[in-house]
Amino acid sequence: MLTSLIGIIASSGGAAGSGAYESIASATGTGSSGTITFSSIPSTYTSLQIRYQMFTSVAGNALRIRFNGDTGTNYTQHYLYGDGSTVTAGGLTSQSFIAAGSNANGPSSTSPVVGIIDIHDYSSTTRNKTLRDFSGVDQNGAGDANLNSGLWMSTAAITSIECYTGSSNWTTSTVFALYGIKGA
Repeated sequence: MLTSLIGIIASSGGAAGSGAYESIASATGTGSSGTITFSSIPSTYTSLQIRYQMFTSVAGNALRIRFNGDTGTNYTQHYLYGDGSTVTAGGLTSQSFIAAGSNANGPSSTSPVVGIIDIHDYSSTTRNKTLRDFSGVDQNGAGDANLNSGLWMSTAAITSIECYTGSSNWTTSTVFALYGIKGA
């Protein structure tokens, strides 16, 4: 059901008009690495979008995002997730990454987390960067839906995005696709 919902959101064009999405790059997990990096991102779009389906070799590892190789504590985030009976919300400051994807029931080798990440004003050199993630996972009765927002406290234009998992590898069924969104 969540995959269908994400397909509807993606095909509706979200904030951009029909046909405004252009494929920049896609990457598939290797089974031997927990990192996928998009580099040399062109600055010709208004926003970026990452659509993903992620499986990990060890269950429960959330997606982590970094920009331009910045490993400092320059990230903050808010999160809201629910599992059908409990809702959890909170915020984190001074982080070395932005967590996305499932917060409670991360992916495994058989249960993917699927989601969409929007990154606005990524090429601006006068604003800090924001990220919005909508994702979820179903593990045959256990699972959750997630809304995450993140802030990278830097005015540098984003030229690379690192998608990694804490202590696991992306399986060969993992797919990340990066799109550019044209302005109006």
